[in-house]
Amino acid sequence: MRRLAALLALIVMAVPLQAQEAGQPTPSGQEVPRFVSLKFDVANGRSGPSRSHPVAWRYVRAGLPMEVIAETPDWRRVRDPDGELTWMHRSILSGRRTVITVDETPLRARADADAPTEAIAESGVILALERCRTGWCRVEGQGYRGWARAGALWGVYASERGDAPDDATDGSPALSGSRARDTALP
Repeated sequence: MRRLAALLALIVMAVPLQAQEAGQPTPSGQEVPRFVSLKFDVANGRSGPSRSHPVAWRYVRAGLPMEVIAETPDWRRVRDPDGELTWMHRSILSGRRTVITVDETPLRARADADAPTEAIAESGVILALERCRTGWCRVEGQGYRGWARAGALWGVYASERGDAPDDATDGSPALSGSRARDTALP
């Protein structure tokens, strides 16, 4: 009986993944993979696509970017910036695009490495994503707006990234990342 239950659980979890890998339409009608963000300050990631599955991760940062890699009508299989996979109910995810800085990241006045630096975002800062072009992304956070190298951000599609060398910092205002981190639950 346990073998049958385990087999059924594997089939139920694999069906949405197989359908989306084949390029077939998703329940939401949106492409997979895609980036979304968390709507709330506290959000639970579950081990499977239902409220009866245990909470695997508790996220404590509204706006945290997540990558949807599969979906059912009500649940989304997401990857967080640390690479962890979990299931989240669609109601706690927003279509608003955000990114998180991978390293200390200068925000430039223009999409140019020689442009003046408007601010410097510390590693782990969540920024609202406005648009990307030629390896640069226009972002905003904590009252500062500027262009950042797409390669310095998590939450950017491969088509939005370019070959971008690292920028040096120059003493401009620093944006601070929140110290709150995702916490694993037992």
